[in-house]
Order: sequence, then C-alpha cells, then structure tokens
Amino acid sequence: MSPDPPTPTPTAVTEIVVNQDDVTGELIGDAQRELLAAGALDVWATAIQMKKGRPGVMLSLLCEADRRDAFTMLLIELTGSFGVRFREWGRLVLDRRHVTVETSYGKVRVKVGQLDGKIIVAQPENEDVKHLAQEAGATTREVMDAARAAAYTWRETQG
Repeated sequence: MSPDPPTPTPTAVTEIVVNQDDVTGELIGDAQRELLAAGALDVWATAIQMKKGRPGVMLSLLCEADRRDAFTMLLIELTGSFGVRFREWGRLVLDRRHVTVETSYGKVRVKVGQLDGKIIVAQPENEDVKHLAQEAGATTREVMDAARAAAYTWRETQG
C-alpha cells in the first residue's frame, strides 16, 4: 500500500486573460516584462485563431487573488484591451531553496523543491549552466548534463 499523499494547503491565485489581435509582438513582450516586474507570479502568451480567421495572442497572467484588481487595470493599460477574463485557481507550491553543486565545468546552483520535507525535484539553474558553457566553450547541453548528474548525486546523499 502506498503512503497517504501529503495534504498541503494550496494558495489561491487568479488567472487574468486577454485576447489580442491588434497589437505587435513587441508590445506583448513589453507587457510580459512589465507584468512580471510588477509582481505577477507568471505571464505567458499563446498563439490563437480569432474570429474571422485573424491570428491573435492570448496574454495570460497569474497573480495572488487579492491583487486581481490591480493587475486587471495594469493589463488593460498595457494592452489597450476592452475587457479581461478571470479564473480562480488553487495552487500548490513546493518549498524552495538553492544548493550549489560542483561539476567539471565549475559550480552550479540547483533549485531544490521539497514537499513535507521530501525532496521532489532538484533542477540546475539554466543561467549558471549557460554561463559555464560559454566560459568553457562547451554546449549548454553538455554542461546541463554534468549539472544534472551532480544534482542527482547531491540528492542521493540527502537521504
């Protein structure tokens, strides 16, 4: 019999969405950066097909539920949209911390995600990997493989 699953308390988040068919890709990119800088938890753009066959972009963001109104206004200001849609979500977030592992290319930070004290994931930081690859004249894939192996070894020593 498998153990009972953990019972963490999910946090409430709001997804805010606009569909756009009259803005440039640059404006969408600028809006994404500004929304993240303002504290959005995540922002993403999805290519969609709109009415009359027009290509468009669905711009979506996640924010804390109590910040919905502020992000709604910011999204409208940034995109010129005439309206937005909301959806409430529950969200589970792993406890996070960083550890540093040593590879043949140098040191790499690893983001560690835990749930109820159990390590669920250990993922090397991509920016560290890219930096080391550039310094070593290696491919990002080669350095990432080494970083994942070091992260796996570290994780195995944690019990």
